[in-house]
Amino acid sequence: MDNLYDVVVVGGGPAGLTAALYLARAKYRVVVLEKEQFGGQIAITHEVVNYPGIAKTSGKSLTDTIQQQAEVFGAEFRLAEATGFDLSGDIKTVRTDKGDYRCLGILLATGAHPRTVGFKGEEEHKGRGVAYCATCDGEFFTGKEIFVVGGGYAAAEESVFLTKFARHVTILVRKDDFSCAASVADQAKNHEKITVLTNTVMEEVSGENGLTYARYKNTATGEVTEYRSEESFGVFVFAGYAPATEAVKGVVELNEQGYIVTDASQKTSAEGVYAAGDVCIKPLRQVVTATSDGALAATELEKYVAAMQGKTGLRPEISAPERREATVGNSVPEISADGQELFTPEMRQQLDTVFSRMERPLLLKLHLDSRRISAELERFITALGALSDKLTVEVCDRQAQQSFAPCVEVCMADGAPTGLAFHGVPSGHEFTSFVLGLYNAAGPGQALDADVQQIIAAITKSTDIKILVTLTCTMCPDLVVAAQRIAAANPNVTAHVYDIHHFENLKNQYKVMSVPCLVVNDERISFGKKNMRQVLDFIRGE
Repeated sequence: MDNLYDVVVVGGGPAGLTAALYLARAKYRVVVLEKEQFGGQIAITHEVVNYPGIAKTSGKSLTDTIQQQAEVFGAEFRLAEATGFDLSGDIKTVRTDKGDYRCLGILLATGAHPRTVGFKGEEEHKGRGVAYCATCDGEFFTGKEIFVVGGGYAAAEESVFLTKFARHVTILVRKDDFSCAASVADQAKNHEKITVLTNTVMEEVSGENGLTYARYKNTATGEVTEYRSEESFGVFVFAGYAPATEAVKGVVELNEQGYIVTDASQKTSAEGVYAAGDVCIKPLRQVVTATSDGALAATELEKYVAAMQGKTGLRPEISAPERREATVGNSVPEISADGQELFTPEMRQQLDTVFSRMERPLLLKLHLDSRRISAELERFITALGALSDKLTVEVCDRQAQQSFAPCVEVCMADGAPTGLAFHGVPSGHEFTSFVLGLYNAAGPGQALDADVQQIIAAITKSTDIKILVTLTCTMCPDLVVAAQRIAAANPNVTAHVYDIHHFENLKNQYKVMSVPCLVVNDERISFGKKNMRQVLDFIRGE
């Protein structure tokens, strides 16, 4: 049975990735299903300094490494959203938006998502002043005032990070002190650019072109403060997380707050179903406790699955270890001013694998202007093109001074546009998405479910998609890949990606203060990461 697994892991954060590593190493067939991005919430943390044995790293680097370890042992990974479960019988079924997965055991590691606070104007101004990711959006508020709402670990740590950009940071703590460790809180309390207001809640924010008004209240004294500014400011919300358990309500026991109830071995109330990580009831939600949960749950599942194999006589066939489809690994190329080689030997080997799968050659047209970034783009794409005879690079009229330059336009070998383009230099977190774009444009491209293909084919009107990103944003690539895959499959759709640092006009036109930003036909705008189905829903106005 090709779709039969020993264990299906739902959730690709540290807990799920660790469980996959342990299970795959123990020679069980395991697949990890993730609806958004592998790595979970920790992937957006710019600095991790308290993971044992690692002095300093980023959340994305840490989880990428765990995933690569699991892949080496044969763990499989699929982008799919779990929508339901059938636990009747010895063979369980996990239903997803991309088909059903059958298995002997299940691990729920769906994690948690940022909570909104609910102050007036929060929802209305998301992406235009109200933000939830300091790493992604902090730079939009360079030289500006920033308010942080929250009193936990994230609020304290991210406030210190935001001082790299902000003129000043004011933290509104609902209680009489921070709820995190004193060592973390003290860094915020003692920072010269941070003011901490305790017993204070945000009540309202508003503004026309960004936030220019905020009202907050001291709950101990009743004093209300109205902050007005002629220039815009930012509000970052770090108010904890809500468990992602919508799909398992009625499937396993949850507590009043919606977290999964487990025993000491991570077993849930349902036979053969375990849970790990932030989705569980626990006193400490950190990456180290998530990996611990994942390891424990995996070892318990090993025992359970072994017993079920003996009972049913079924032993899922383990696939050969595989890398993520058309991936270029964890590294990203650096643009070196001295002309040194941009791609490491490991990256070149991985790129060779991608290029060898491409069915048709591509022409990369460069539209350049006089800015230094154009010279960097030319050097970057020229170096990339030299790696494969399936890529040809052509520099277009330098005198055109196009308003959309610098730009690399992806075309078929005869010059026919594919609808894909990147404005800026596709490095940083956008390097992999750019290479995936080439793979999708040249064919065969990433596989699409039959119903998704039908939805894409049904787009008959001209649809122009712009995605505004920054190269440091870990949430942008998923949206970019989704939009580019749609454009590659339908000639009526174009998907142009813009590094917003080099296109101030677009930033101002769409009033962008958060990325990723999705713009359809210059009219409809949405902020935040999206998978392919969510992009298609937005295109269709749903």
